[in-house]
Amino acid sequence: MGPIYVITDPSADLPVVEQARAAARGGAAWVQLRHKTASSNDLAALIRQLLPEMTALGTRLIVNDRLEVALATGAHGLHIGQGDGDAAAIRQRMPPGMILGLSIETVAQARVIPPGVDYVGAGPVRATPTKPDHATPIGFDGLAEIVAAAAMPTYAIGGLKPGDAKAVRATGAVGMAVVSAVTRAPDSEAATRALLAEWATA
Repeated sequence: MGPIYVITDPSADLPVVEQARAAARGGAAWVQLRHKTASSNDLAALIRQLLPEMTALGTRLIVNDRLEVALATGAHGLHIGQGDGDAAAIRQRMPPGMILGLSIETVAQARVIPPGVDYVGAGPVRATPTKPDHATPIGFDGLAEIVAAAAMPTYAIGGLKPGDAKAVRATGAVGMAVVSAVTRAPDSEAATRALLAEWATA
């Protein structure tokens, strides 16, 4: 599991497909397609377009929320939130090898992660405009508590930016998930490479 996880933002100027490509070329281990307003057909078409490219670059393409789309397209994985259904039941519908990620907002949630979850995204670390309905920010201290309670691969998420890698690594998290730091950067590929280099030296 690589340390840089990029989540697409359909409201950014750069088209989602180009965000994903730039992140993968920049060395992101994960690209999550998060597009709440896209139809299932449009999202599936996007995944089918990107999946061969992501696979060739060694990047895992993760679908946000849409189990049926993930299953229909053979995406590398699915990421769900606390309100997106029962993780254990969802895992039972997924084929072997498909990755399941789960958002965690509190230590209490981290202590009861269902079997079959492969990694968790913990946060938000800071307030972030890319998800206006986010939970109360947990800060780096709260992130460290969740990492310890989850006892599984944990990615920090929420308002993270260049310069945060050292603080994230200090919590025990295996990586950081970013949105604006890549999708709204002047050069998304270069921004991804810079985050990867920062993590390597943090």
